[in-house]
Amino acid sequence: MERSVAERVTAEQLAISLREAIMRLNRRLRQARAVGDLTFSQLSALTSLQLAGVLTPRELADVERVQPPTMTKIVGKLEERGLVARTPHPTDRRQVILAATEEGRAVYAQFEKARNEWLALQLAELTEDERDTLERAAQILRQVARN
Repeated sequence: MERSVAERVTAEQLAISLREAIMRLNRRLRQARAVGDLTFSQLSALTSLQLAGVLTPRELADVERVQPPTMTKIVGKLEERGLVARTPHPTDRRQVILAATEEGRAVYAQFEKARNEWLALQLAELTEDERDTLERAAQILRQVARN
């Protein structure tokens, strides 16, 4: 059903509504994890490494939007658990590169599986029309994210 001009949501109202919904969904997805006692910061850093492949500690700090000393602590904890490995930088001996280890990739896969399973259960309770609407919304959000 077409909304009247007076009922249409402004771009600003839609931005607020979408941002709040995305934040709540993201918070709920973070809670759906089967990865033991890793902190959110550790999981986030591991995810960034998994997606990027390899990063220097500075690049990882920039991606995670934290100060380098904070990232040093996070990486240290991940290294202690055998989830991240340091190797010499191929062109700059003063630096190292970080990458998820095989165990780190397995932990990341568990994390993704737990989040996907939780979300799939929620989506299964929706109607076919609601799922179709969310599929279209996902396409539009990907388009917005590319801009």
